[in-house]
Amino acid sequence: MSEESLLTTPLDALHRALGARMVPFAGYAMPVQYPAGVLGEHLHCRAAAALFDVSHMGQAFLTGPGAAAALELLAPGDIAGLAPMRQRYSLLTMPHGGILDDFMVAHIEGDRWFLVVNASRKDVDFAHIAAHLPAGVTLQRLDDRALVALQGPRAASVLATLAPVVATLPFMGLAEATIDGTACLISRSGYTGEDGFEISIPAARAEAITQILLALPDVLPAGLGARDSLRLEAGLCLYGNDIDETTNPIEAGLAWTINKRRRIEWNFLGAGPIRAMLEAGPARRRVGIRPDGRAPARGHTEILGPDGAVVGEITSGGFGPSLNAPCAMGYVRADLAGLGQELALLVRGKPLPAKIAAMPFVPHTYIR
Repeated sequence: MSEESLLTTPLDALHRALGARMVPFAGYAMPVQYPAGVLGEHLHCRAAAALFDVSHMGQAFLTGPGAAAALELLAPGDIAGLAPMRQRYSLLTMPHGGILDDFMVAHIEGDRWFLVVNASRKDVDFAHIAAHLPAGVTLQRLDDRALVALQGPRAASVLATLAPVVATLPFMGLAEATIDGTACLISRSGYTGEDGFEISIPAARAEAITQILLALPDVLPAGLGARDSLRLEAGLCLYGNDIDETTNPIEAGLAWTINKRRRIEWNFLGAGPIRAMLEAGPARRRVGIRPDGRAPARGHTEILGPDGAVVGEITSGGFGPSLNAPCAMGYVRADLAGLGQELALLVRGKPLPAKIAAMPFVPHTYIR
């Protein structure tokens, strides 16, 4: 897309003032890095706190009697069981068992729910949900709100100076808090593997509040580059790479998103094919991979088995700054998916040795 045709977030001017390098992403102009660089931003997030603009993602309220039941027909997660001001990771599934998107859903109160979906899928997702809602249940897109993610071991202590309620917020908990006179919705969540928060802010106040956040001790702005390397080290899926419409949740290692009640009911879209794969076992599995040496294996790199035959493909890969070594994830034939299995990665036409490794590559530090 041309620079002129790209959408911008409410923080676009601030990114440019901070010296960000802007790139096209999901139809938006987004910061890939700032002057500190991807390596510096990544390591700062692991050691202190980094602030990411994720305003390109889709936010919405789902409201009305039966809203949870309606969403459970489209997603295998236990949505009705969420207590007020609690959040859960779930999937939107398709009739053939593929994944339309992964998303976060939070129970605000009563029949009011808060959704956050991926930027590249928000138009598809919201149209899909709206088309399946019963009378009395409405989906309200929140295109007038920004979303920022404050992530890292210092995130809670610094944010608590502005919003004291976050100090006692549990993992996947939500709170409504006022920052600089503006009502914000804060969840203790993120996609870096670190403790942290996502803060939904009215767009008109996004730049002012973000500047206040960046002025806090130990907080550094971070871009898409660091966000990607952090989530890869954390073993977290990226939609469009590791999961998509062709991926069944079972082969993706996401069976844990379907709790006991939902496995008894099996009444969500795509339940038949998903249940069949759960019972029969998948032909391939998503696995973590540690290449030998220093050369990273990028997405679409072929994975070779012990006999030299192609047995899978890398879906996400790169250099892990916290590991000081490359790491990757991808899909391999199920009989070769065991930990420690020796494989080879075809990088620039040369097979490089690698082994299947446990994920996450860097331990999660979520507050439990």
